Amino acid sequence: MRRRIFFVFTTALVLTAGFAGTAIVPQTAKPAQTQAQAQAPEYGPPKGTLVIVGGGNAEGTGIMEKFIELGGGAEKGKFIIVPTAGGNRNQAGEVTVYNEQNIIGGWLKRGVKNVKMLHTHDPKVADTETFVKDLKDATAVWFNGGRQWNIVDSFAGTLTYKEFHKVLERGGVIGGSSAGATIQGHYLVRGDTSGPNVMMTEEPTHQLAFDFLRKSAIDQHINTRNRWEDLRDVMKKYPDLLGIGLSEGTAIIVTGDQFEVMGKWKVAIHDNTRAYQPWEMPFYVLQAGDVYDMKARRVVKYSIGATPARGRAGGGGGY
Repeated sequence: MRRRIFFVFTTALVLTAGFAGTAIVPQTAKPAQTQAQAQAPEYGPPKGTLVIVGGGNAEGTGIMEKFIELGGGAEKGKFIIVPTAGGNRNQAGEVTVYNEQNIIGGWLKRGVKNVKMLHTHDPKVADTETFVKDLKDATAVWFNGGRQWNIVDSFAGTLTYKEFHKVLERGGVIGGSSAGATIQGHYLVRGDTSGPNVMMTEEPTHQLAFDFLRKSAIDQHINTRNRWEDLRDVMKKYPDLLGIGLSEGTAIIVTGDQFEVMGKWKVAIHDNTRAYQPWEMPFYVLQAGDVYDMKARRVVKYSIGATPARGRAGGGGGY
């Protein structure tokens, strides 16, 4: 319970101070940074990798194969699948029960030997050593799609939440699609329990995601549901964030402060450090093979192999 209260308090503190870039401590002389601190990533995890997918069918893209490879391989990796976004309760209020074989069946067909389901609707259970037993030596965690606030309700502020981050600290991989993509960012886009059309909820416990990819807000299904511009209001309220909109069957593979686009279609980048012309949309697009530096806010390599000219923010053509 104390962890849950602390998480809610932290949400309010971060949203009121952190996004705005204002200091919450008195201004004093800052100690010199060590070389390691200066080189530490600002966006992605210092260790490990993120695979963030925009929903839809990823078959034939190589995304799932890449995730399995990053997780230690089908033979040796230890995979945890989290179906919680699919719902904690049904419309009658009854607790949803997941069949583990149904949840892990697709992974078994891909040849994964060591794979288990991890789910609870109860954060008290998620805060126990018994529940996180299999997570402690996992090399890969995958979040299924659904509604991202269900994941928050079950795991925010618990021991399970901490163990998710420890997977990355061990050099593992965290991945997810649709809701499993949005939960990886900092701000929880579409976190309102009334429905996915509310971009920015007023519900205090559903405004922060799990911060695997820091300083970001992640949206999904942007091509099939015409969500290209939907991050605009989020960026207006929290201008320091990097907005990332993902098409279906499309992923970003995050290592440190850089990611590479993989898959079928486009990724929309909402970047308030870039000046847009009046006739331009307030974002630019990347495609498979493009490599983007989130800290520098620029494309460092295009899929065609070209390197952008110095000072150019990058960004592809239309959508």
